Amino acid sequence: MNYRVVFNILGTVIKFLGISLLIPLVVAVYYNEPESILIFAITFILVSVMGAILEYTNRPEFDELTHRESVVIVAMGWFLVALLGAIPFLLAGISPIDSLFESMSGFTTTGSSILPEIEIYSRSILFWRSMTQWLGGMGIIVLVIAILPRLAVAGRQMFRAETTGPMKDKLRPRLKDTAQILWGVYLTFSLLEIIILKFAGMTLYDAIVHTFSTMATGGFSPKNESIAAFGDPFIEAVIIIFMLIAGVNFSMFYRTLRVERKSLIRDEEFQAYIFIIAISTLIITLYLWNWGETLQTAFRYASFQVVSIMTTAGFASANFDLWPDSTKMILLLLMFVGGSAGSTAGAMKVIRVILLIKYGLREIYRLIHPKMVRPIRIGDTSIPDDVMQAILSFFVLYLLAFVGSTLILSAMGLDLITSMSASATTLGNVGPGFNLVGPNFAAIPEIGKIILLINMWIGRLEVLTVLVLFVPSFWKR
Repeated sequence: MNYRVVFNILGTVIKFLGISLLIPLVVAVYYNEPESILIFAITFILVSVMGAILEYTNRPEFDELTHRESVVIVAMGWFLVALLGAIPFLLAGISPIDSLFESMSGFTTTGSSILPEIEIYSRSILFWRSMTQWLGGMGIIVLVIAILPRLAVAGRQMFRAETTGPMKDKLRPRLKDTAQILWGVYLTFSLLEIIILKFAGMTLYDAIVHTFSTMATGGFSPKNESIAAFGDPFIEAVIIIFMLIAGVNFSMFYRTLRVERKSLIRDEEFQAYIFIIAISTLIITLYLWNWGETLQTAFRYASFQVVSIMTTAGFASANFDLWPDSTKMILLLLMFVGGSAGSTAGAMKVIRVILLIKYGLREIYRLIHPKMVRPIRIGDTSIPDDVMQAILSFFVLYLLAFVGSTLILSAMGLDLITSMSASATTLGNVGPGFNLVGPNFAAIPEIGKIILLINMWIGRLEVLTVLVLFVPSFWKR
């Protein structure tokens, strides 16, 4: 393990985090928030100095990173960013564990909040809270790769470790170009949503922070009642559209515009993604209609909440914790599915669900026809056996992490629904859960919060990247 390489790149990542803290500092100055100005000024200095020391005292010459070094940089990079990103919350008076929980929830785009009262905090603190999600949405390491030419080769393994999905889609031969394209698409949609939300009646501040959370599928809002605080069907419709966009593989937008116009609609994962959302919305609409809501209101609530949970955005336009148990079961299942690979959404991803179903069906057919040779395909692409093995490993480890954290939370005295939904929503980077974790996670014991923030960390990096750090042989030469 070349630790000089590891510390050097981690220093670079931390330095960029320090630079990003200048933005909420400007917001604090604009809104004349003296206490917040001091908070962000202190944090900027601490983080920037730490990043600079790590970067400039560890200057190795390298052309390529090993797989182990890349995994360490990605896993520890995300944890350090969450740790240092928690400093503003800590200085604002939030406890250390709660600050780390809120920061980890932000950078991993989970949106599970520890704050029982959100609107008591300054605008700049809440701006930073939402901005952490936007930075984490497309990926912190991918952003650094997009900016720094020297990581164009060395970042290949890091790109694979951070980006979501079983298969990594390189849009261009040069990795830097791919990273720039992905961030370019992300930024373009973000600017478009800000403009439309401003036109819809939001203030510029609200439009920006809600765009941060929407495009990152994070779900943080500066309002206690989330999107329900606006009570505006048009705003909800705009956010639904952009949550849907954020849950799609971003590379497909580029391919549709520059390569093949029908790339998106022909994509099997996209078709399944839309089908799951449509059928879930229909079922929940009928349940809510039967429950007593008008058909129009039932569809409005159902469509928003299904898209919000499926894309792991975690916004709320109504208190769905009060809905019938059948609807909550559907939402719980959607927490495991998530959006498309290559999107900002979390959870298992639609592509993995499709491939697992196809794998199961193939094994059933093999019982009938033992000599059958039938490759698993997505469109015209045959999926290699090593990819399927990786998907099965991910699925098993994902379920073990879910079951393990659920058992730990249950042992602390939490009811089963709270324990299950808290585990599912943090592991899938979804946001709100049911019962005690419906509004926020303040009722969870301290040890439980630590378990859940670890869930967010391993869920954002798709389990294996983090869990491999706890294997002793990983650290041996």
